[in-house]
Amino acid sequence: MTARRTLLACLVVMPVAARAETNLGDELVDALEGAFGVHAGMRRVHAKGRLYDGRFLPLPAAAGVSTAPQFTAPTPIFLRFSDGPGIPNIPDGDPNALPPGLGLRFLTPGGAANDIVANADEGFPVRTGEDFALFLRAIAASGPSVAQPTPLESFVATHPETQRFLARPRQVPRSFGTTRYFGNNALVFLAADGVRRAFRYVIEPEPGLAAYTPEEARRQRPDFLYEDLAARLRQGPVRFGLVAQMAGAGDRTDDVTLLWPADRERLLLGTLEVTGEHPDQTAERELFLDPNNLPQGILLSDDPMLPARQQAYGVGISRRLAR
Repeated sequence: MTARRTLLACLVVMPVAARAETNLGDELVDALEGAFGVHAGMRRVHAKGRLYDGRFLPLPAAAGVSTAPQFTAPTPIFLRFSDGPGIPNIPDGDPNALPPGLGLRFLTPGGAANDIVANADEGFPVRTGEDFALFLRAIAASGPSVAQPTPLESFVATHPETQRFLARPRQVPRSFGTTRYFGNNALVFLAADGVRRAFRYVIEPEPGLAAYTPEEARRQRPDFLYEDLAARLRQGPVRFGLVAQMAGAGDRTDDVTLLWPADRERLLLGTLEVTGEHPDQTAERELFLDPNNLPQGILLSDDPMLPARQQAYGVGISRRLAR
């Protein structure tokens, strides 16, 4: 089967829950459109992006914690690198282009969707989908001409979790290949012996981390991240370690705003290799990645952002594909 046919076979995978009429999904997508505008045929967030081919090479330790099929044999993958906001033409060096994103799909036997959705921000500004809609509306209603306190300032003042998130440093990466990506939402491994362990994905660049200063970032070409990745791929695969940060006793799985302690066990599951740009970028518009798309051996946690994301993604793909 060609790469094109394989991709078309797994593009739009919309769970029943994502198809249902849900006020929260509509509210979230409406709020994203209010913050970033409506760009026909484009994602409402992470609008600027490209597709790549690759493979995942698992380590034996991965099969010990989960029966997921990608942990038993080398597995082809599709990857999508992207800028952060729902603005298709944003220059890569603009600080508003943060955070860069990485979504991927394991092309496991049977063709069921099996996704990771990650970005370069660790944690999230709010705990629930309802608060995220309020946060986005506050952003859209604020600006230099709005009287203080702006709606955004008022929101942040009453949400300490948002204050913590906004206080974390953010840098423009030198490359998609020198960026660390966080899955953020807690998931649960299910092993062959029935043992369950909560974890969060972290994707570590093999070359290490490298970022620009704000002044350096402003001098870069508008598409420098994609140009850099193309140049790196001409030299060979771009590699990342797929890591599971394992939850410890007392670590909450229902609050994506809370970071787990840095000393928690980090299990290297294997290597992600990006081998080249996908030959058909027209398929990018229809690719539907969702952290709720899980294989056997990986379960959803009680994180309330997971169902909220599923609802928003269902509405988003419907609007994106509307003729």
